[in-house]
Amino acid sequence: MSATHLDIDRSLEAAAAQVLAARATSNRLAVEAFFDEPTNTASYVIHDPATRRAAIVDSVLDFDAASGRTSTASADAIIAYVRREGLNVDWLLETHAHADHLSAAPYIQRELGGKLAIGREIITVQNVFGKIFNFGTEFARDGSEFDRLFEDGDTFSLGSIPAIVLHVPGHTPADMAYVIGDVVFTGDTLFMPDFGTARADFPGGDARQLYHSIRRLLTLPDETRLFLCHDYKAPGRDSYAWETTVGAERAGNIHARDGVDEDAFVDMRTKRDATLAMPKLILPSVQVNMRAGHLPDPEENGRRYLKLPLDTL
Repeated sequence: MSATHLDIDRSLEAAAAQVLAARATSNRLAVEAFFDEPTNTASYVIHDPATRRAAIVDSVLDFDAASGRTSTASADAIIAYVRREGLNVDWLLETHAHADHLSAAPYIQRELGGKLAIGREIITVQNVFGKIFNFGTEFARDGSEFDRLFEDGDTFSLGSIPAIVLHVPGHTPADMAYVIGDVVFTGDTLFMPDFGTARADFPGGDARQLYHSIRRLLTLPDETRLFLCHDYKAPGRDSYAWETTVGAERAGNIHARDGVDEDAFVDMRTKRDATLAMPKLILPSVQVNMRAGHLPDPEENGRRYLKLPLDTL
């Protein structure tokens, strides 16, 4: 077994041990969800009740594509909650460079502070899409727009609650899952059991990688709580949902439950992805989010512009 695989196994073992240890303590992570229905995105404010230290996961900047206007109502709701609860924000965590909404992290950071973090493979995303958008040499493509680039197995803390980062590529090369105490924020790797899994056909995506990333997450203890980045209300379900468990996913995920082998998953995912339209906001979202949520600088007329490459994706 290679050193890389040994390191990954150790990361997972450490995450599992952390989950079990966290369940034995009385100081458990507090989670507050904020659901943005226009983009079907769940953002989270999480904190350590003992110290009031907090993180914000996958925030949303409101964007009307027809008019090109941004607004901050969704982010302001998060900011108001943080201030009302008397929390101190240490981290602004992005699970990946989203293709369906713009990140509000820079705006929230200006208001509340905190370090902005994402996986190190954002550099790969920047290189791929930097060419697609023809950004030129002025776009650094080294991840320097972010304050911290995480790798698999990296650790940090939220007050007294430990956290470990798992690299879970497949949906995109840069996807990370954040295991904080006994809770996991999975990004787009998994959806609710009745909806399945994320697509893997974006540039740099890979269905086989996604399968292995999912199986890694599903080796965590069954009672581990999973908080998801999106929900689309599966057929027959009337309400949105974004919290599940490892055990529920293993037993009932329609795409990746126990017993679904790698080849069957890849075949399903490949055929399904071929029928899906591109997300409505993929072009504005990616070029903003790979810049850590920063909008382009204003041009000489004082206005900002996003590019629209033709016949590309």
